[in-house]
Amino acid sequence: MSQSPRNPYPTVDVIIELERPSRPIVLVQRVNPPHGWALPGGFVDYGESLEAAARREAAEETGLAVELVAVLGAYSDPGRDPRQHNLSVVFVGRAKGEPRGGSDAAQARAFLPEDLPGPLCFDHGLIISHYLLWRTGLRPAAPVQ
Repeated sequence: MSQSPRNPYPTVDVIIELERPSRPIVLVQRVNPPHGWALPGGFVDYGESLEAAARREAAEETGLAVELVAVLGAYSDPGRDPRQHNLSVVFVGRAKGEPRGGSDAAQARAFLPEDLPGPLCFDHGLIISHYLLWRTGLRPAAPVQ
């Protein structure tokens, strides 16, 4: 009898830049464990593209319609999520308006990257540091297709 293959679960995360002069990013405070602040995101549904999942999760958790502008990268460290092995494709997006928590986000708020709340969940501190390098041109990102 053969075992079914065991694969990581595909997820997406979105760094949402609000269209303001200071360009704050949106974080959500998680309702479910692990508790803390995180980038909006979640699991990709069967039959759903990564881009569609990113826009859906962003809308569900922040109430914002997000325009995806770049793929920051893929994060797949088996220990990045304490629940199970999840891999994430991280997008950078832009939105207008005020974020509001929804779905499994107790709240959604805009923060300047130098003034983030804690604790940050998962490897989102690392991802945000890569985003800041990307903003200064020191880290490449791929355009959204």
